Amino acid sequence: MQCLTWSYPSSHGVGAPTILGLGSIRDKPIRLWMSISQDKPFPMPGRLPPLASLRAFEAAARHLSFAKAADDLAVTPGAISQQVKQLEDWLGVALFRRLPKGVLLTDAGQLYGSELREVFARLTLASERVRRHAASPILTVSMVPSLATRWLIPRLGSFHARHPEIDLRLEVNSNATDFTRENVDAGIRQGRGPGWPGLHADPLFPSIIFPVCSPRLLEEGPPLRGPADLARFTLLHEDLWVDAQGRAQELTWRDWLAAVGAAEVDATRGPHFSQTQMSLRAALAGQGVALANAVLAGEDLRAGRLVRALPQEVEAESSYWFVCPEAALGQPRLAAFRAWLLEEAAQERAGG
Repeated sequence: MQCLTWSYPSSHGVGAPTILGLGSIRDKPIRLWMSISQDKPFPMPGRLPPLASLRAFEAAARHLSFAKAADDLAVTPGAISQQVKQLEDWLGVALFRRLPKGVLLTDAGQLYGSELREVFARLTLASERVRRHAASPILTVSMVPSLATRWLIPRLGSFHARHPEIDLRLEVNSNATDFTRENVDAGIRQGRGPGWPGLHADPLFPSIIFPVCSPRLLEEGPPLRGPADLARFTLLHEDLWVDAQGRAQELTWRDWLAAVGAAEVDATRGPHFSQTQMSLRAALAGQGVALANAVLAGEDLRAGRLVRALPQEVEAESSYWFVCPEAALGQPRLAAFRAWLLEEAAQERAGG
């Protein structure tokens, strides 16, 4: 389901909704599947004016006529007049100057009418977006590019065969998903969860890191019997995504070498790549040794295009998770995708 975000103009001093995503979720969401956070506590009103009086005033302010407002709302001019008077009594201020032949807005009425038109426009747009989304067969899933291209996409045939009525839309990026502002139903992310307020999270698989390279590099290169021998090889680096707390979501070469007792190896040299699939392509081409996990390198390992350069492995603190708003769990399309994904993840953990 589409998450509806209600935001106020910045002139009111209210901050934008915070991003909801792995490693960056701070505030507890409220109803309508949205989380609103700001530097100061959000001043929730004790009560609001009657909606009928707001609609009557907005129409009358737009037309500068009670009669035309009555035509818009299919009521009598007297009903419009009564609703506007009720709103003025509620606010304690006059919104119109009643003239012998019509009405004019007071200064307060001009200000209130401008604000109210914007609110109604936002509400109309949000309602239409939710209505269109509810009628759509498309399920939008956000995930990191490497996992999409190297793990999920090769498996999607079985999902489409099982659920031909669901059209899946993949959005790839390395940012945390903001379910309150983005048209996204679910995400597959790396993180140290669970415990993200307002989100349901299912663990998919851990990230166990080990060095990989092409078989030809092992055959033609210098001997590689232990981690210390990596000093004679080119190390292929990935510029890792860092969460809101400044923590990398995978292991760097420096981290991995320190964990296996080879901190003396210079981990600063070698080319850098912005994505895992790029460093793995370089490893496939025999350009050096890359760090990878079985999820992302599994297909190349099984086909023999890559080999594990060393038996040592280190489990990263972050792992892969399926996440979605708690309130959306019962949505049929999302439930079908989640069930299928958990089956695929179980097979991956079992080694296949």
